[in-house]
Amino acid sequence: MMRSEARRAQARTSEMFARAGIVLSAEEQSQIEVAGFGLGNLEEQGLELITYVNTDRYCAKELVLFPRQTCPEHLHPSVHGEPGKMETFRCRWGCVYLYVEGEKTTEIQAIVPAGSESCYTVFHEIVLHPGEQHTIPPGTKHWFQGGPEGAIVSEFSSTSRDEFDIFTDPKIARMPVIVEDEEH
Repeated sequence: MMRSEARRAQARTSEMFARAGIVLSAEEQSQIEVAGFGLGNLEEQGLELITYVNTDRYCAKELVLFPRQTCPEHLHPSVHGEPGKMETFRCRWGCVYLYVEGEKTTEIQAIVPAGSESCYTVFHEIVLHPGEQHTIPPGTKHWFQGGPEGAIVSEFSSTSRDEFDIFTDPKIARMPVIVEDEEH
């Protein structure tokens, strides 16, 4: 991902936080992570987030999804004998479509990203609006998408070890790689 694209996504994320009344310090705004997953289509498959705290016991983050932006299907595996991450998603603003293992919902509201259909395998739909939450057990496949206006989701979890997440799509690179824009 080009640095200019990451900066635009950070600015847009900051605007969404402001619209939702969620205050970030200047330092936090500069640390907004833009996860493009190495797929080159951030608007469709990506995620913006700020990590408030991540220790060996717990983690707290804010996740931002632009309209119809999807965080691809993945799970949080056991790491070094410790259970995978358990996480609770609480919708703060907008609407988020969450998909987990379980009975398939007949007609889902999300739009599966074109060209990646084979990488989405769980379709038990949970729709979260502001004030609603759902807890995802460790080792559970899941993916989520922002609604028509996007979404802001607070994540409360056990320790986050994003580098160990297992994605259904083998092309995904979880940790962001930012390259400098070419000078003209």
